[in-house]
Amino acid sequence: MISRRSFLGGLAAATVGVPLTARVVLAASSLASLSLEIVNSSGRGPLWVYVVGTELATGRQCHLSAGGALVPVSTNDNGPDGYTDYSLPVNGSRTLSLPQGMSGRVYVALGDKLKFRANPGNALAYPAGWVTVDPNYPVLHDFFEFTYDGAGMHCNTTMVDMLSVPLAVSLVGASQQSTGQLRQGGRAAVFSALRSVPGFANLVRGDLRVVSPGHGIDSGWFAADYFASWIDEVWNHYRSNTMTVTAGNRTFRGSVQGDRFVFDNGVRPFTKPSTRDVLYCDGSLAAPNDGVTGPVAAALGAGFNRGVLTDTGAQPVAAAGTYYRRAVTNHYSRVMHENTVDGKAYGFAFDDVAEHAPYVSDPSPTRLTLTLTPF
Repeated sequence: MISRRSFLGGLAAATVGVPLTARVVLAASSLASLSLEIVNSSGRGPLWVYVVGTELATGRQCHLSAGGALVPVSTNDNGPDGYTDYSLPVNGSRTLSLPQGMSGRVYVALGDKLKFRANPGNALAYPAGWVTVDPNYPVLHDFFEFTYDGAGMHCNTTMVDMLSVPLAVSLVGASQQSTGQLRQGGRAAVFSALRSVPGFANLVRGDLRVVSPGHGIDSGWFAADYFASWIDEVWNHYRSNTMTVTAGNRTFRGSVQGDRFVFDNGVRPFTKPSTRDVLYCDGSLAAPNDGVTGPVAAALGAGFNRGVLTDTGAQPVAAAGTYYRRAVTNHYSRVMHENTVDGKAYGFAFDDVAEHAPYVSDPSPTRLTLTLTPF
C-alpha cells in the first residue's frame, strides 16, 4: 500500500492521518464513535462493505463488526476456502457505528464478495486489483481511507492504486465537507480518455478498473522508462540552476552535483530517480516524516508527476492550471483531476502537495457518509 502522508512541513493542506501506519495511543475511556453511512447509488449490486485496518491503541489489525466493535484479525477466521468473511451487506444503505481509535480502509464490493486472507501473525492480506492472479481481480471493488483518532476524523478517496467504483465522501462535525465525487459520466470518461493516450491504454482493464501506471509497470502494462527523458531533462536543468523548496517557514535550496540532487539545511541527497520511483513517489524519492528531507522529496515527486519542475525554480508549484502540459506527463493523474467535481484527486501518492488531494478532516466528527455514485 502507498500510504498517504502527514506533517511534511507545510506541503499538505491539513493533518492527514496515515492509513494503516499511524501510532496514536488512546485511553479506552476517551473513545468516541461516529455514524458511518454507506449509500449505494451506483445502480449496481449486491453490495458488501468491509471496514479493516489497525486498532491504534494496540497496533493489532482488526475489522469492524456489525455491532460496531473492533475485532482483532485471526487466522482462525479463515474458512474452508482459506479466506475470511468480514463482509457487511448493504441493501440500499446501511449505517454502522465506527469507534474512535482505528486507521484503515472501507472496501466496497459489487456483485461478489472480496476474499481477505488472515496470514500467520494475524496479518490481513488485502485485495490487489492490479494483479491478475489475485482472487479479487474479477470483482468490481474499490476503497476509501481514514484515520479516526483523538484529533478527529481524517479521510480521503484515492486513485493512487486504481479507479473502479466511483466514491464520494461527506463528513459532518464542526463543519460539513464533501469531496471525491466524479463528474456525471466521469468513470466512463476516465476509461475513454486513458484508452486514447499512447502508452496508457493497457491500464484500462476492460470495464473492471483503470490501474495506476506504477502498478502498470509491475504488471507489464506500462513502460518502465516512460519518464526517462523528463528525468534527464530535470537533472540537466538543475546542474546550472537552483531549486528553492518552501515548506511552511523553511526553505531548502539545491542543485545537481555530479549524479545527485544536493540541498542545504540537512536534506538527504537524492540520486536520479527511475520512472517507477516517480510514479510511486518512493525509492530515491521516498519522503521520511522528518520535516526536512520529506518536504523536498514530496515537492520533487509532485513536480515530476505534474511536469512543472523546470517551469520555475520555486517549488512546489500551486497553480493547477500549469500542471500536465507536457506530452510526457502523468496523464493518469491528469485525467483523474479533470473528471472530479472539485478538481481534486489522489492520482499519485504526493497529490496532497499544494492541496490538490480529496481529503477532509474534522476535529469533532459525528457522521461520515460514503456514497457509491452512479455509473
